[in-house]
Amino acid sequence: MKFSVLHTSSAQYQFAVTVDGVHRAIEGLPTLTEAMHLTLAELKSRTADAQTTISGHLAPPIAPEIELWGAGVTYLRSRDARKEESGVPDVYQRVYEADRPELFFKSTAVRARGTNAPIGIRYDSEASVPEPEVAIYINKHREIIGYAICNDVTARSIEGENPLYLSQAKIYIGSTAIGPDITPAWLAPAAVDMSIKARILRGAITTWEAETSLGALNRTLEDLVSYVFRCQEFPHGLILSTGTGIVPPLDISLQAGDIVEIDVAGVGVLSNTVEVIPER
Repeated sequence: MKFSVLHTSSAQYQFAVTVDGVHRAIEGLPTLTEAMHLTLAELKSRTADAQTTISGHLAPPIAPEIELWGAGVTYLRSRDARKEESGVPDVYQRVYEADRPELFFKSTAVRARGTNAPIGIRYDSEASVPEPEVAIYINKHREIIGYAICNDVTARSIEGENPLYLSQAKIYIGSTAIGPDITPAWLAPAAVDMSIKARILRGAITTWEAETSLGALNRTLEDLVSYVFRCQEFPHGLILSTGTGIVPPLDISLQAGDIVEIDVAGVGVLSNTVEVIPER
């Protein structure tokens, strides 16, 4: 069983329970927003008896009211990669070792892309890379209710030039892919069993591939949840992408037409083509 968000003939963000490719609506839960208002126990109970079959196209599993945030430098490999590309490497070493994690706003529904939709690379960035991550869905009660895959696409050369350019490197049209759907927390594998595999395809050639596991995360999920809620209000809950443990080497950069595939065990496969976001 998965939770899906669909574009239907009558709704743009229809929440559904999906089993074996069949989508069913839940009475009183028209969107993910309403689902995120429930406790974990309530959600499990309400979605167990979904009956009404509906049809639609798989959309990014998000809703207009829900923000998507990111965590950075949460894996050893991420720390090393940030230090390699930055002119101020000590910043990333200090974040990796600090009690307080790096947390940043990443996306809204408008900027997010679902599986099989194009992701974007900035025209003014010399190098851009995918960042394969596991995203956690946190309800308004601060409980993790599910997991999805996030591609935190990053304009590497812009962030590397100056850490203060982080927002420009991270937040732009098509810079976030999420999906393909949501695996309920009670059906998801343990973090140590949640392997994360990624590759970049350029035509028939694999130009880069790597693998890690959510179990290699340097912080606990509970710690990230605790910090992201500090001095913040998320009345509809939020999505938090937990950081990447696999980063392409400096000689790898995304190009238009590439396909990025991210496979997370027990969660699914997120696949996106790459396009250049032009000057507007």
